[in-house]
Amino acid sequence: MSESNASAESHEQHEWALDRLVAKLGIAEISRAGIAQAVTHRSYCAEHPGVRSNERLEFLGDSILGLVVGKYIFKTFTSFEEGEMTKLRASVVSSHTLSKCARSIGLGQMVLLGRGEEVSGGREKNSILSDTLEAVMGIVYLELGYADAERVILTLIKPEIEEHAIGPGYSDYKSRLQELLAQTGMRPPVYEVEWTGPDHARVFQAIVKTDGRVLGGGRGSSKKLAEQRAAEDALGLLSDIEENEKDAGK
Repeated sequence: MSESNASAESHEQHEWALDRLVAKLGIAEISRAGIAQAVTHRSYCAEHPGVRSNERLEFLGDSILGLVVGKYIFKTFTSFEEGEMTKLRASVVSSHTLSKCARSIGLGQMVLLGRGEEVSGGREKNSILSDTLEAVMGIVYLELGYADAERVILTLIKPEIEEHAIGPGYSDYKSRLQELLAQTGMRPPVYEVEWTGPDHARVFQAIVKTDGRVLGGGRGSSKKLAEQRAAEDALGLLSDIEENEKDAGK
């Protein structure tokens, strides 16, 4: 195959990959020039004078990601203190987490790289993947607006937020509920979980009981998160009961 034919085939494959990305993210209105710039690494531009890199879009996307993730954490995890929210946001917008999200949509195969980066495995580098994802979010915000940017970002990142939020260092409502029930002489909590929706977008509904009595319920994108929210709800109920008993005894 001649060099020109190989180049043409490579270009066609890249265009097809961009079409898949646009369809997967639900951003059909995005301009081809915009999405193409978002996946163009500076190493490619060094070999192709006149082509613009994604660095400016990366800067914008980083800000939008921080805002969307921060807003979601603030509205969803209402019991988190400032330190917990800050820690959670930092873990979610980290290079490690963003590159994981980038891999989930095959973004590495769409990045335009210079020969040096190509040879050195640039398509698998966390820094390049996370920066490219930020640039994609930047162009979505710039061309389609905040609502679409928020939708796309949360579709990709919400499961990561929720998984990080029930990890070590955050409020573990299940443990707290178990301890409280033990202190009051009640039986350990029992969780019942159901789910609805397709495999890629399941919604879990959990209830927590003790002695056959329902104490609370919660929903989430994972079984763990639904159970944590049910436990949080139960702790709120038990707290209200305790306050009412105190008031009645006055």
